[in-house]
Amino acid sequence: MLTGCGSGQPSAESVLRAWSQELNSGDNEAAAKLFARGARVVQPGYVLRLETYEQALAWNARLPCSGRIVAMKSDGNTARATFVLGDRQTSKCDGPGERASALIRVRKGKIILWHQTSGAAPTPSGPPV
Repeated sequence: MLTGCGSGQPSAESVLRAWSQELNSGDNEAAAKLFARGARVVQPGYVLRLETYEQALAWNARLPCSGRIVAMKSDGNTARATFVLGDRQTSKCDGPGERASALIRVRKGKIILWHQTSGAAPTPSGPPV
């Protein structure tokens, strides 16, 4: 569950932690619900706009790796985390033990930008959704 610090809106850090927890537990549906309609996903080689819940669900489901947060920094509606990658319940990670970083921007408790910022994080297989 997401909670804010008296503002009524969850912090970017709490949303990023929730997304990571849902992804790591294999709950793609809950992870997808954290994305706003029209959220942008930026990864090496492409930018994807998630216009629907179904697109957010498909994108989360196609991520091959889980990620244990080892560092986090936040400022206002933005948070950046570094993850150590590992296998998911449904797939083998193609970079286990590697580090990857992602930055998210949040509005009204929903991710409006998910941007891979460094590291050689695996990208979803197949063409963008």
